[in-house]
Amino acid sequence: MPLALFAAFATVLLWASAFPFIGLALRSFDPIALASLRFAVAGILLGGWLVWKRPSLPKIKDGLRFLLCAAIGIALYNILLNSGQTTVSPGAASFIINTVPVITAILAIFFLKERFGIWAWVGTGISLLGVGLIASGQTGGLSFGAGTTLVLAAALCQAAYFVLQRPLIPKYGAPVCASIVMVLGGFCLAPWLPSALVQASSASTESFFAVLYLGIFPAAAGYATWTFAQQAFGASRASNFLYLVPFVATALAIPIVGEWPTLLTVTGGALAIIGVIVVNTIGRETKTA
Repeated sequence: MPLALFAAFATVLLWASAFPFIGLALRSFDPIALASLRFAVAGILLGGWLVWKRPSLPKIKDGLRFLLCAAIGIALYNILLNSGQTTVSPGAASFIINTVPVITAILAIFFLKERFGIWAWVGTGISLLGVGLIASGQTGGLSFGAGTTLVLAAALCQAAYFVLQRPLIPKYGAPVCASIVMVLGGFCLAPWLPSALVQASSASTESFFAVLYLGIFPAAAGYATWTFAQQAFGASRASNFLYLVPFVATALAIPIVGEWPTLLTVTGGALAIIGVIVVNTIGRETKTA
């Protein structure tokens, strides 16, 4: 159990650190180049693991679903998140992204025929109120194309990815699924890799190492520790640790990029997380299949 706890908190730290390190990397890289180079690094590492593991090749239909997951959940998600973080603080972005469970639950209504109870809707309303407060403190607010809306769109992409990936996990297992998606995501972003390498040649040392860190630790190592934590605690209990991610990300942004959270970010972020907790506890209990 101590090792499982270490894995869970390591995941929180690694995934939380991604937000301020993205801010650091964006000082020398444009958003798409950053995504491309980051997942080239992650893809090489996880591709090597797949070669060593030699899992069963997916069927054509599943292969197309894997590709769609990669295009939406890796390529588009990271392009939108990186673009949003050019104007949105790391802490604010992490709080918005952590509303993904709420968005996933809403998507499940339409695509998986699940139903929402009254408390699930209450939790959704609380989360959206929190996002609105966060947005009011960011450049452009919730106006179309502003950084906040781009981060919200990234959250929608991640939620769609989770829904699309659900049928694949029982067939191939979570580690293989995530690895295949990340490798394919790197291929989707490969057209921008030459530009990323050009930018890397003139990037500051801190930005260059920030990209390497993002590819090695939050992407590859963070996934490995998360898989171990899920196996030890179970998916539901392990997911409770992720409520800590935005608070840790906000704290890490202070020494890494020198950004202190505003009162609106903290208040709105707390409401967003409370809403997620309501949806995943009381709201889940009142849903019927």
